[in-house]
Amino acid sequence: MAKVAVVYFSGYGHTKVIAETFANEIAAQLIAIDQNGDIQEADWETLNQADAIVFGAPTYMGTAPWQFKKFADATSKAWFTQAWKDKVFAGFTNSASFNGDKQVTLIQLQTLASQHGGLWVSLGLLPANTKAATRQDINNLGGSVGLLVQSPADASVDEIPSGDLDTAKAYAKRVLAITEKLAG
Repeated sequence: MAKVAVVYFSGYGHTKVIAETFANEIAAQLIAIDQNGDIQEADWETLNQADAIVFGAPTYMGTAPWQFKKFADATSKAWFTQAWKDKVFAGFTNSASFNGDKQVTLIQLQTLASQHGGLWVSLGLLPANTKAATRQDINNLGGSVGLLVQSPADASVDEIPSGDLDTAKAYAKRVLAITEKLAG
């Protein structure tokens, strides 16, 4: 089975739930970026050994928070040696608003993957965009570049809409399947 690592920052716990949901679906390794924007030294080796790397970050003020940016800047050591070239990459973001400029954050994550010479996996799901669609439907926010999640500002981590969690699971399976296909 392909090795998938999910590296994420979570400010309030909602993005952590998405990372855990994604990782649990495919037995991926979780790497948390701490409140100072750092990961453990051993986590760098996990990322280097992974066949696929999934980035996760909330969207704050139209982009990923500074903690994720600090991590992204630290990946320049891997960039310089092309250590992550041809790896599979994917990403997800979460914010309180339905839009909240999530696309900008996903493009930021996708650009980081591209700078590393990686192969980005899109969401690959049709949107739930009919009048009958609900927040319990898969891809109810209509993402395509990656996974979009909306957690109301006053919601606990236990109140993330089920459709978003199910979309995370479906995306995880897609990332793993594509990674295995390319590795095979």
